Amino acid sequence: MSRKGRYSLGNVLVTIVLSIGAVAMLAPLIWTFSTSLKTRDSVFALPPQWIPDPVIWENYLRVWTAGPLASGIQNSLIVACSVTIIGSLFSALAAFAFAKLRMPFKNVLFLGLLAGLMIPFPTIMIPQFMVFAEIGWVDTLLPLIVPGMFGNIVMIFFLRQYLATVPDSIIEAAKLDGASYLQIFFTLIFPAIKPALAAQFILWFMAVWNDYLAPIIYLNTPEKQTLQLVIANFNAAYAIQTDYPLIMAASFIALLPVLIVFVIFQRQIIESVALTGAKG
Repeated sequence: MSRKGRYSLGNVLVTIVLSIGAVAMLAPLIWTFSTSLKTRDSVFALPPQWIPDPVIWENYLRVWTAGPLASGIQNSLIVACSVTIIGSLFSALAAFAFAKLRMPFKNVLFLGLLAGLMIPFPTIMIPQFMVFAEIGWVDTLLPLIVPGMFGNIVMIFFLRQYLATVPDSIIEAAKLDGASYLQIFFTLIFPAIKPALAAQFILWFMAVWNDYLAPIIYLNTPEKQTLQLVIANFNAAYAIQTDYPLIMAASFIALLPVLIVFVIFQRQIIESVALTGAKG
């Protein structure tokens, strides 16, 4: 077989494997949406119905009165947006400082931050809860928002490595022109790290949006709970009644913000992967 023939065969095999993987990843999402449009009885029909018959759009109307779904979405948006937007800005500033600024013991401080990744959350869960309870933050969104607003260690590490490829001469030239460090960051550094920042932003947004452990520790009142707790309460209340279409409708609604964020930032994510591969 010629080299061109082997290359074409390789492309075909890669396409087949990627297509199978895409189907495997999309199947649960399609099944969730399909189940949300079924009746209770058709959920257990054999063979399984991928296309509901009949289609019950009323499940998406019932879900808003079956529990505090609207307040759960609002609370999750408040937490996820405030943490990721403000936290990403501070993470980028910290990465710029660790990568390009001259300051004493910056490598020691950076290693100290990385060491924090080795401490599992259950280890500090009880002491942290006691501190927040002492200042009256339990059953509020503040314990979920305030710590994350100071930055994300993983994002700081990723952006610091990304900034290592930016020449120091650009920053030195800007300093000679009289630019302050904030001006250098927002005019030179921020545009350069936008693809990497967007990739880390969506991963962090997904992690905060899907977080279940921290909200279940601090939030008690149903109207103050995040969306993941609301859906968990849906499972506890309606799984006994085998009302799985209602549960799937709530779950699909919970997926939409993550899908929207991915669609908005997919170009930046692809650029980030391409640039990282090219620089590596």
